[in-house]
Amino acid sequence: QLQASGGGLVQAGGSLKLSCLTSGFTMDIYAIGWFRQAPGKEREGVQCITIDNGITRSKEAVKGRFTISRDRAKNTVYLQMNSLKPEDTAVYYCARMSGYGPCNLNSGSYTHWGQGTLVTVSS
Repeated sequence: QLQASGGGLVQAGGSLKLSCLTSGFTMDIYAIGWFRQAPGKEREGVQCITIDNGITRSKEAVKGRFTISRDRAKNTVYLQMNSLKPEDTAVYYCARMSGYGPCNLNSGSYTHWGQGTLVTVSS
C-alpha cells in the first residue's frame, strides 16, 4: 500500500512537503514515483527515485524546485516542493513501479498507486 499526504492550499512562491508512506512490501528493491493530474489534463510524472541507489529523475518543469527523497527507516518517500506556481495545482499521487530497475516517469510502468493528495497553489 502507498499513502500520500501533505497536500494543501499554498500561495504562489510557497512550499509544501508531500509524504508517501509505504507498507506491505520491501521498499528498498523498488522505485517510487510522484505523479500529478490537473483538472482536464493527463496524469504526468513529476519525479521518481530508485530506492536502493537513490538515483532520481525529474520532469523538466520542476527541476530546481522539487526534490524527491527517501527515508528507508520510515518506509517513506518525500516530495519537497518549493517556489510553487499556480500551474503546479493538481492531485499528486505516489506509485510503485511494477518491476525492478531504474525509475522512469512513465505511469504505465507503475502498478501500485496511493489515493492522491490535492495541492492547490493560488496566485
